[in-house]
Formats: sequence, structure tokens, C-alpha cells
Amino acid sequence: MNTMQQWFDAYGASHQNATNKAIHWICVPLIFFTIIGILSLIPFGFVQQYLADAWWPYVHVGTLLLIFGIVFFIRLSLPVAVGMVLVSMAMLWLVHRTHLLLGEQAGLFFIIVFVLAWIGQFIGHKIEGAKPSFFDDLKFLMIGPAWLLHFIYRKLGISY
Repeated sequence: MNTMQQWFDAYGASHQNATNKAIHWICVPLIFFTIIGILSLIPFGFVQQYLADAWWPYVHVGTLLLIFGIVFFIRLSLPVAVGMVLVSMAMLWLVHRTHLLLGEQAGLFFIIVFVLAWIGQFIGHKIEGAKPSFFDDLKFLMIGPAWLLHFIYRKLGISY
């Protein structure tokens, strides 16, 4: 198994161009947000009776994906896992707020933003002259948000 730093180094190899990096700072969070948003359209109705109403909007397939992602990061780095828990909580809150704001149109909004963000990613990689990392390993789809987080950790002096 790779270490967290090995994942970041491998991901960073195809993310050297400043324009591509800037595009990733916009598009990776948007893709993360919209994947959770799209998956939020698939609720776990069978558990509703066991939850307080305040928790119900956060119980969906997107939450399940986030849990699997956190387990992946716990195995690699507890500090990164904690950061990704915080990022994931923020994404869940934003997805819920989007549902409240857009109602029935939220799903269409998530899909449109998802497609536009991926177009941005592919433009960034065209500029970079390198294919996206996930073409080699799908786990890089989870590494992207953590890779951005590691820059924040470096600025704050947090080791991972």
C-alpha cells in the first residue's frame, strides 16, 4: 500500500502546470460537491424511522461514499482523515442547502455543474499535457481533494 505522501507525489506528477493547478482548485471541490449532490438523490428510506428529523437530509448514498472515503484515509493518515471529515461535513451541509434552495431543480444543478467541472479538468490536463491520474488508478479520484488539503496543511504547518 502506498503512503499518503506517495499518493500525493504520484498525483502531483501530472499536476505541475500552474494553470492546471488553478483549475483543480476550482474544479476538484466542485466535482466532489456534485458527486455527493448527485448521490444525495438516492436516499436510504429504510432507516428514516430510526433517525431524528434533523439527520434525515444527510442520510443518502453520498454519505455512504464519504464514509468509505474516510476509512480509506484513516488507513493512510489520521490527520488527512480528520481534514477530509471536516471537508466532507461541509460538502454535506452545502448539498443540503442546495436542496433547500433549489428544491426539485437541485439534481439538474448538480449534473450541470458536474459536467462543467469535468470539462474544466480536461482543459487543465490538455494544458498540462498529461492525462488525468485516475486513468491509471481510480483511487486518484479520492486523492484529488486530499491533495488540495495537503497544500493547506503545509501552509498551516500540519504534518500528515
